[in-house]
Amino acid sequence: MGLKSGGLSVRGLREWLEAPVAEAATAGRTRLDALRGAAARITTPLLPDDYLHLVNPLWSARELRGRIVEVRKETADSATLVIKPGWGFDFKFEPGQYIGIGVLVEGRWHWRSYSLTCPPDWTGGGSGADSQHKSKRLISIAVKAMPEGFLSSHLVSGVPVGSVVRLAAPQGGFVLPEPPPSKVLFLTAGSGITPVMAMLRTMERRGVVPDVTHLHSARTADDVMFGEELREMHDRHPSFTADLHFTGEHGKFALADLDQRVPDWRARETWACGPAGMLDEIEKHWAAAGIADHVHVERFEIERSAVGEGGKVTFGKSGRTVEIDGATSLLEAGECAGVQMPFGCRMGICQTCVLTITDGHVRDLRNGNEHRAGDKVQTCISAAAGDCTLDV
Repeated sequence: MGLKSGGLSVRGLREWLEAPVAEAATAGRTRLDALRGAAARITTPLLPDDYLHLVNPLWSARELRGRIVEVRKETADSATLVIKPGWGFDFKFEPGQYIGIGVLVEGRWHWRSYSLTCPPDWTGGGSGADSQHKSKRLISIAVKAMPEGFLSSHLVSGVPVGSVVRLAAPQGGFVLPEPPPSKVLFLTAGSGITPVMAMLRTMERRGVVPDVTHLHSARTADDVMFGEELREMHDRHPSFTADLHFTGEHGKFALADLDQRVPDWRARETWACGPAGMLDEIEKHWAAAGIADHVHVERFEIERSAVGEGGKVTFGKSGRTVEIDGATSLLEAGECAGVQMPFGCRMGICQTCVLTITDGHVRDLRNGNEHRAGDKVQTCISAAAGDCTLDV
């Protein structure tokens, strides 16, 4: 019986070591062959990750990785992905934060950011199991397929269980404080419910569900992500109210109706997530009431009011170039060219993607402001304004 450790057998390790000289011995391989093979492997210019990957594909010294262990349908066009992260993932994230996920599709890595929907230190089961099953901690995200979203559609209906993905560390300031406020209002629409689910699940898991009203908009009852879970929480906790608004029957929810639906909304700490137009209206409504500091918003979209001219983007350190149009961000251009680009929120908020322009001009997609050589720019919300070069 072959001894195994971490999924790599001693026999497999020996065969791997001897592989470079496999052709040199047709029969009766000797100890010298094994030594020569080991020497060949050791002197091959591989990175530590190349060796770690042989033992476990989730082990990496240079990047976060995870394996998809479950894909669970939420609605006809959305799904929850349960992921087992590898080394280095911070399970002490704050409820409401998001992660980046990179998926290999047709030989190219595609990156997007999605809100975590699970509580911190989650094992996939009930509470109390964490101390005994630290190695089985999991995370979950929920994805809604968008008509124009190649990756979201792939994740909802095409990604196979067992796929290894790349991960970016949890981040974001749209979070639930500990302890939570005594009176809370959640305003969400569509997939904007995802970060709020992490907050609700965390409160329930910690046994502290204060006075919470959750007003959620969806087209129909069948389009409500986590609909059954919301109803069960509503029935289980007298302090929690799930108020669902169906736009297919009643049209878009009007903030003027808040006084009737949630009479004490001015006294509640509010978290809102959904389409950009909805969030703009909420911010104006709260500002008009003189309580702008009581509302927290999370945006999933870049509001683009300008485009660049497009051009050839050169990535100086890698030597790669790509031709893009004026609506494609520099971040997307780099990823299409196979360049390892830093990124975070992908919405112009977190500053993680900032790089220096070394030649040419780029334009901010939000306001049309132009930047030139020597300026630092956020690549996720900037496009080429003619040919340009980035220091990456």
